[in-house]
Amino acid sequence: MFSFAGHASAQPTSLEEQAFARATQVERQMIAWRRDIHQHPELGEQETRTAKLVADHLKTLGLEVHTGIGRTGVVGILEGGKPGPTVALRADMDALPVKEPAGLPFASTARGTYHGQQVDVMHACGHDTHTAMLMATAQILAGMRDSLPGKVMFIFQPAEEGSSLVKGGEGRRWGAQLMLQEGLFDKLKPDAVFAVHVMPGPSGQLSWRSGATTASSDDLNIKVTGQQGHGGMPWNTVDPVVTSAQVINGLQTVVSRRTNLTQSPAVVTVGMINGGSAPNIVPESVDMAGTIRTYDPAVRAQVAHDVKLTSEKIAESADATAKVSIVPAYDMTINNEQLTEQMAPVLKRAAHGNVATTPLVGASEDFSFFAGKVPGLYFYLGVTPDGQDPAKAAPNHNPKFFVDEKALIVGARAMSGLAVDYLSEHATQQ
Repeated sequence: MFSFAGHASAQPTSLEEQAFARATQVERQMIAWRRDIHQHPELGEQETRTAKLVADHLKTLGLEVHTGIGRTGVVGILEGGKPGPTVALRADMDALPVKEPAGLPFASTARGTYHGQQVDVMHACGHDTHTAMLMATAQILAGMRDSLPGKVMFIFQPAEEGSSLVKGGEGRRWGAQLMLQEGLFDKLKPDAVFAVHVMPGPSGQLSWRSGATTASSDDLNIKVTGQQGHGGMPWNTVDPVVTSAQVINGLQTVVSRRTNLTQSPAVVTVGMINGGSAPNIVPESVDMAGTIRTYDPAVRAQVAHDVKLTSEKIAESADATAKVSIVPAYDMTINNEQLTEQMAPVLKRAAHGNVATTPLVGASEDFSFFAGKVPGLYFYLGVTPDGQDPAKAAPNHNPKFFVDEKALIVGARAMSGLAVDYLSEHATQQ
């Protein structure tokens, strides 16, 4: 493979300057693509219209195009005019089961099927912008192909938020996993992979961190079973409602008393609880569901062990039982430290120096599966309009999440700059 030694990108290359200039030329079209995709959102593994839009665009650019990877994923391969390494750029295409309020002229009124139910659909996490920025990046780099040393793999991925066709549990799946399982990196394995994600923050600001970036995520399900009986005579029952409350309280000590927080943060959240059929009946069982988030593999394993042990022992102390299921979902996203250090100057130039170090993010990302195969760098683009406080802006997954489109050119500059600088530097190391 390749060495990441040194700061080869400390000064802009002529290719980078060309890419930045081309980004300005494609900005208007990029915003038009974003608005079209935003108005026609599609749920995970159902991104057929979006995939066709992307594939048709890549074909007009003369790229080698592969469709249907991970059901609706699209991959474009740009062959440079000179030999060199391969770099991958990724965007996710799926939307969320969220109802968008009226207001924007290109607001979504789309409906879709989510786990068998009809729902409203909205791009409430900014994946419309990711797709548009990568389409723009493809156009930028295609116009420079004769000067590029190596290949660029454009990955347009479905179902980052998870499949809309399969419910949670053992069958739950994510687009990055599906694409890898179907051989995405088998024939052409990139030497590095990059991705950008929009979020509340000063408009046009790029932020990132080295090492652990987003949390791993494990799906937690607990079924507490007792003995059903009359609510007026609870001594003749084993109450799973009270026991469930005790389990929830006990789980708080998994983080506060059993996890070494100097090693890594951890979160255990119970977000759903369901049980009972009438106010005067102690039910037989209560179901709970939640999530576990960690940033270290050892902490992840320890927290899962402690959650299971705590739940079972508390239930046992009440003569009840607790059946605990912990299903791994996303891995933690790890930004390769050497790659991040090397490419940081490119991001600074792309954002005109408007950069910051992001804190650990409690959300999870299936980009982690790509970054687990090859060195990766995942960074953020602030999209809060000027004059607004990013701390008070509607967050991702909120129906009022709003994108300042003036920031998108920074994302296109960053993705194209990363590609050309990485290829230029590492072509000399073959």
